[in-house]
Amino acid sequence: MDSNNFLGNCGVGEREGRVACGMVSRRHYRLIHGIGRSGDISAVQPKAAGSSLLNKLTNSVVLDILRTAGVRTATGCFVVPMATGMSLTLCFLTLRHKRPKAKYILWPRIDQKSCFKSMITAGFEPVVIENVLEGDELRTDLNAVKSRILELGAENILCVHSTTSCFAPRVPDRLEGLAEICAKYDIPHIVNNAYGVQSSKCMHLIQQGARRGRIDAFVQSLDKNFMVPVGGAVVAGFDDSFLEEISKMYPGRASASPSLDVLITLLSLGASGYKNLLTERKELFAYLANELKTLAAKHNERLLDTPQNPISLAMSLKNMNDKGTSAITQLGSMLFTRQVSGARVVPLGTSQTVSGHVFKGFMSHSNDYPCAYLNAASAIGIKKQDIDLFIKRLDKCLRQCRKEKPVEVVASGAPPTTDEEITELTKDLTASLHVEAEDLD
Repeated sequence: MDSNNFLGNCGVGEREGRVACGMVSRRHYRLIHGIGRSGDISAVQPKAAGSSLLNKLTNSVVLDILRTAGVRTATGCFVVPMATGMSLTLCFLTLRHKRPKAKYILWPRIDQKSCFKSMITAGFEPVVIENVLEGDELRTDLNAVKSRILELGAENILCVHSTTSCFAPRVPDRLEGLAEICAKYDIPHIVNNAYGVQSSKCMHLIQQGARRGRIDAFVQSLDKNFMVPVGGAVVAGFDDSFLEEISKMYPGRASASPSLDVLITLLSLGASGYKNLLTERKELFAYLANELKTLAAKHNERLLDTPQNPISLAMSLKNMNDKGTSAITQLGSMLFTRQVSGARVVPLGTSQTVSGHVFKGFMSHSNDYPCAYLNAASAIGIKKQDIDLFIKRLDKCLRQCRKEKPVEVVASGAPPTTDEEITELTKDLTASLHVEAEDLD
């Protein structure tokens, strides 16, 4: 249905869907023209009736998934061929035309660079709202949000930029409270729902926020929620006219690849298949929490109590913190060399400057969180064997880190010859390299 595939096509323009490499053509199923027109990413492209139809189908299927996942009153959505950060930037740039005097964005702190840079890239000044510590959890300071609105003036604030999915011990923002504040002061509200589609709690917070107050749009990643390659996001909301404004803000046409990837994936899974993945993820979250709690107790640590976070967990590293920051960062490198990906170790006192703003205690979402910790998450697609292997390898690393004196390898003039000498040298080497013999190839 795309013109580049018509047998009698006669192209004399600068964009005619010509592809030099057959492998590239096959990789894209000969859907070469992409989606949208120069003035609207959601508009139908006459040269690309097939790609346009595919895009419409994808948006409809994804909207159905968002409603099934918990945001029942969402009225529309569209897939953008950009990851979450740039998609948030697109939303902020759209709001600029509605609020020309505004220069600030109120942002409850989350230590993730792309969230912060999405506001800087759009040309706005982020106003960082520090979180409050309640037990082990870092939660939204609603009073601080209100005071900054009164201090800066509502007309000077572009929007509130809140977050659902996040690393423990930070928990999802108080969306209902923020939405009510935004409605009261007539301030737009954009939600970063990066990997929140997989969590019924995150989606419920968005639904409740829209019901009780104001949420203008919520943005989520394609790869994190639908297990497709990185490169796409979904912008969704409750007002079709605002969503249309966002789609028209996108300059030029766009790649159809993210739309094609997510459509193929969701059609292959089916509604029941995707629901089963959501159920399995939630069950394995409970399993991961239990296994991590048991392991923490074994090493005289504890699983931080963060019941409001439905995806991420954190285990304290207080004993390791006594040995200094290097011991904690060493644990992270040990896990990485054992092919454990996604686990983060967060030491105390780390500062980092992002686009001119200094974040104290960077990665911990707080200037002075009480303890160092390790993160792990139960995200969609995780399997029980992943958790079991992670716990086994983490246990080995923690045991290795607890050793007081590292074993020194003394070079000998002659190489080992007997089985006993080889075995002894292997023990020394594995100890000094912080690996187990069975981990060696």
